[in-house]
Amino acid sequence: MTTAKICILIAIIAYLCMVLYIGYRASKKNKTTDDFYLGGRKLGPFVTAMSAEASDMSSWLLMGLPGVAYLSGIADAGWTALGLALGTYLNWLIVSKKLRKYTHITNSITIPQFFKNRFHDEGNALRYIAALIIVIFFIPYTASGFAACGKLFSSLFGVDYFTAMLISAIVIVGYTCLGGFLAASTTDFVQSIIMSIALIIIVVFGVQTAGGLDVVMENAKALPGYLSMMAMHDVETNTAVPYGTLTICSTLAWGLGYFGMPHILLRFMAIEDENKLKTSRQVATIWVVISLAVAVFIGMVGYSVSKAGAMEVLEGSNSETVIVKLADLLSSHGVLPALLAGLILAGILASTMSTADSQLLAASSAISADVFGDRFKDKGLLIARITLVIMAVIAVVIARDPNSSVFAIVSFAWAGFGASFGPVVLCALFWKRTTKYGALAGVLSGGVMVFVWKYLVRPMGGILNIYELLPAFIVASICIIVVSLLTKAPDKDVLADFEKARQ
Repeated sequence: MTTAKICILIAIIAYLCMVLYIGYRASKKNKTTDDFYLGGRKLGPFVTAMSAEASDMSSWLLMGLPGVAYLSGIADAGWTALGLALGTYLNWLIVSKKLRKYTHITNSITIPQFFKNRFHDEGNALRYIAALIIVIFFIPYTASGFAACGKLFSSLFGVDYFTAMLISAIVIVGYTCLGGFLAASTTDFVQSIIMSIALIIIVVFGVQTAGGLDVVMENAKALPGYLSMMAMHDVETNTAVPYGTLTICSTLAWGLGYFGMPHILLRFMAIEDENKLKTSRQVATIWVVISLAVAVFIGMVGYSVSKAGAMEVLEGSNSETVIVKLADLLSSHGVLPALLAGLILAGILASTMSTADSQLLAASSAISADVFGDRFKDKGLLIARITLVIMAVIAVVIARDPNSSVFAIVSFAWAGFGASFGPVVLCALFWKRTTKYGALAGVLSGGVMVFVWKYLVRPMGGILNIYELLPAFIVASICIIVVSLLTKAPDKDVLADFEKARQ
């Protein structure tokens, strides 16, 4: 193994040891299931903000977005980033405080439990179906995170993919199982810092390697449509392809997903003081806007580095490895650059782990807290940890194939949660006439429509070729309104909770 590889390995091992230590420290503060799944509602504003965004962005920020910009320019990546930035801000602005207050009033520690308590659903149908949806979308999503870690180690050090993936999974399960939500949130906070440092190092090194900022911009201008928000660069024909209004709306619809993301909504519920959410919103929005912009720019820089001959030309899905290639290039410049490259790769690892731990926690809570919680109250923590391990084992089995897709499922799972939960969360918080039957209709119709549009409608192409989240979100919203108006109005106890949360 070369000196550069050894330095990279040292940096990554140091990072993995750090997160395990955080998990160990957090484990001492877990006394109840409320502590394990919601950190006892004791998160500070900065940890709340940064852990929410780190668990949101995942490796898509450091790999997916730069890869899109590398190939086709700023249109697709730019509109997606804009949709995510707007969704982030609006979610913090209109949902965070109301959800924190409402879940505190109803003593809810998970999203399915909030749905049950909000609508006084004694039959638990809404709670169980919401828990099932979380499991359906989060276990494969977690598996894709495990696979990303395995592929990273396998490609860097030439080790067996399954072994690398399994070790990564054990580390993630280790600190999450030990420390629960508090460990996941604290490590997410640390991981967001590492991700930020990685982005900065890559930009500086990439611009310098490409020959300067002027060269980067000139290379981008030379490609038709590359710098336009209304056109995309077509690699095969070297022409500008128009980016239409419908496509823009479809891409912006990514922002709608935030209203239904369980692992993000849980951060709102966990903050120690609802009045500190304003600070969290400011921190989160600033970080997201800057990080998304830098990630798009890295794609442009990577293209110029390839054009300068310092890095191979990346085609197709290989464009998503642009940061990995730049880090590998940096590692060849000496010991210190190799350690910095290790930090960058640890940042990619961090971005994947920060999402995988939150998803794993949310998926396990859907089973242990929302399905079996009432039956094993005296052994809540034990059941929570056992369930988490079982969920992780299932995810490992799914991720065992080295050819499994790492990123394709992200947009589908995002649409699934956004359409299933987003309209229900908004109506539950802001429309008192919403009934439990309306909420149930929204959850079911949103989830089903995502599958229908993705696999039956969208393949028809033309104007129907839009991101499945948008039509599914609209259908779910309509179903909630129509069914709520056609069913009996909520009783006085449900309305009393609503008025109390509105104060």
